[in-house]
Amino acid sequence: MNTKAFSLIAAASLALSSFAFAAGAKTYQVTGPVLEVNDSMVAVQKGKDRWEINRDSNTKVTGDLKVGEKVTVTYTMSATEVEVKAGKAGKAEKGAKKEAASPAASPKK
Repeated sequence: MNTKAFSLIAAASLALSSFAFAAGAKTYQVTGPVLEVNDSMVAVQKGKDRWEINRDSNTKVTGDLKVGEKVTVTYTMSATEVEVKAGKAGKAEKGAKKEAASPAASPKK
């Protein structure tokens, strides 16, 4: 009995965690004619803009994807790199370090 209960709890927690992970990334769509397509990207015309969206072997394609076809591409945005620049807080910390490193003035007699 305990083994069944444990198995059900484990299965339920796995199912719920996969839903939470999938819900984390917001999805977007772009619709327009295909300008270019290859194994790693698809370019779509949206108004006057050219949208290039990366794709890989896991990208689900329904229909015959070729130049000229009107498509709707569903995509998510994900960061590939984040570089933090020293802002006001970073400059204040540097100033505090300089003050702490400078020698204290000796009292005059």
